[in-house]
Amino acid sequence: MAASSPISACLLVGLILLYNSGLHANGCYTSIISFGDSLADTGNLKHLASISNQVFSVLLPPYGQDFIDQSTGRCSNGRLIIDFIAERLGLPLVPPFLQDNRNNNTVTFIQGVNHAVAGATALDPSFLEPRGIVNPMTNASLGVQLAWFKQSLPSICSSHSNCRDFIARSLILVGEIGGNDYNYPILEGKQIEEVESLVPPIIETIISAVIDLIEMGAKSLVVPGNFPIGCSASYLTVCGSEDEEYDPKTGCLVRLNQFAEYHNKLLQTQLNQVQYLHPDVNIIYADYHNAAMEIYIFPYKYGFTNGALKACCGGEERYNVDLLVECG
Repeated sequence: MAASSPISACLLVGLILLYNSGLHANGCYTSIISFGDSLADTGNLKHLASISNQVFSVLLPPYGQDFIDQSTGRCSNGRLIIDFIAERLGLPLVPPFLQDNRNNNTVTFIQGVNHAVAGATALDPSFLEPRGIVNPMTNASLGVQLAWFKQSLPSICSSHSNCRDFIARSLILVGEIGGNDYNYPILEGKQIEEVESLVPPIIETIISAVIDLIEMGAKSLVVPGNFPIGCSASYLTVCGSEDEEYDPKTGCLVRLNQFAEYHNKLLQTQLNQVQYLHPDVNIIYADYHNAAMEIYIFPYKYGFTNGALKACCGGEERYNVDLLVECG
């Protein structure tokens, strides 16, 4: 849940919008429907925290300091990838699903609705907790988010056919999701070999959601892969050691990046199978991994004059990480 810079966000959305012919600002999409975690949350965790009287560091400065409304709940200094996508398509910024009931959600959500929750996992707590993995932030897994969407449809569209048309004319973002399923156990000290068993069920959960949405009428879906977690400042701090292999070009942890690539290859394989079965649907794999690697390989090119491995806030260690303030 690192605070991202506007430069990296622009690069990532550029990957999606400039290199995929299915996405262009020609008015073909009337709304954006989003699922995921902190990479897309535009205020859902903030609402959940207000209900439970919890305080999360990601809701405090420096998060949001460069956004018009500094209390949006975005896990960034400013805009997120989903904000750049909305702007590129000429649509309003996507509002969070969880908000004050006094709002007229039928009007609010007709041009987009965001179910992503910071800290969310792909897998349900009922799967993770027996394996010793506890989510300290939320139980709003991908399955919960999908259930929210289904429950909200009658308030957005008046009939089954209207709802199918609404979904068909929407750009649907399924993730990024699954990163936190790995973050929680790895940052708590579990070995990567222990966590590898989570990859197939996570991919199965994502693919199941994609198929469910297609059956509901979805025609355009963007499914992002995982980032090169071996370049994450928090992973470098927690997992780094003299015994680890570091990429000489980037300084990233090789083993962790290979793990992220394993997740991404399995996801792409499964997405290709779904695409084959649904040739009338546009399924776009968003390659967040290689987009981010561009920054780590060529930091100066993207404005990072002191390298791109340090967190933008936090502590005074080598990678400027303080896990207590969720930086890195």
